[in-house]
Amino acid sequence: MKLIIDTDPGIDDAIAIALASRLAQIDMVALTTVFGNTFVRQSSRNARYIVDLLGLDVPVAEGAALPYGADSYTPSANVHGPEGLGDIQTVPEIGENASETAAELLVRLAATYPKQLVVCAIGPLTNIADALKLDPSFAANLGQLVIMGGAFEVPGNITPHAEANIFHDPLAADQVFASGLPILMVGLNATLQTLLTAQDFTRLGEASPETGGFLDQISKFYLGFYRSVGVAAGCPMHDAAAVLACVWPERFRTKTIGLRVSLDADTIGATIADVSRPPVQVATGMDGDWAVAKLMARITELP
Repeated sequence: MKLIIDTDPGIDDAIAIALASRLAQIDMVALTTVFGNTFVRQSSRNARYIVDLLGLDVPVAEGAALPYGADSYTPSANVHGPEGLGDIQTVPEIGENASETAAELLVRLAATYPKQLVVCAIGPLTNIADALKLDPSFAANLGQLVIMGGAFEVPGNITPHAEANIFHDPLAADQVFASGLPILMVGLNATLQTLLTAQDFTRLGEASPETGGFLDQISKFYLGFYRSVGVAAGCPMHDAAAVLACVWPERFRTKTIGLRVSLDADTIGATIADVSRPPVQVATGMDGDWAVAKLMARITELP
């Protein structure tokens, strides 16, 4: 499987990228970056740092800096830390971004690998909407878009109605759901059925001193955030769950339905059923124990 991860690293993004690097079914061909957990320049820097840490030879193409219709954006540093990687204050600038924008790279590689390329979008969907605008044939060329985002008929995690990735650019997300792209949405319905504990991260650090140790280090901030909102047992593996769905969709319970994103002030960012829209697959549940076991097994193989 040719895979691009569209990402805003981000602690759980780092976990997801590390997992993807150890799945034999995945040929990771690029990372594209977007604002979200961090400013986009931080997303790109963090992505290049993670690629170097994992020993990957893949380009990092920088994408959107702002949501549609916005002239500013402020990340939630209380969730992922001021630089996006927990308590780490200085992240090295390693390498350079690709010369293409994220949208340009997405369009080019979808055309290069027609119906073969999978994009796993684990941040706001602005780059995907940009790719659709740049080349309308992107929707026909792409094999699949797997989204970590949304909350279907369940409460959100940034507002009572909305999941964070969709909330951060609801207009772009709504355009993506209207596009006819082959979509699997892996949202809170599924990802909240997983749990990574502090003991899990300790095990990763012991088994994989370099990569697992890095994930153990940055997880402490993330676990602290979850404790602050009343989740003492650990943290969900949001983005890594979407990576697993790219390879093992059968482990996810799904419903086929059209979706729109609310742009109304009171419910902005909510993902709502709309039978007039092209049908997409919505994950309504998953095998959480299997997902955690798969992640632990693969990441402990890293140096």
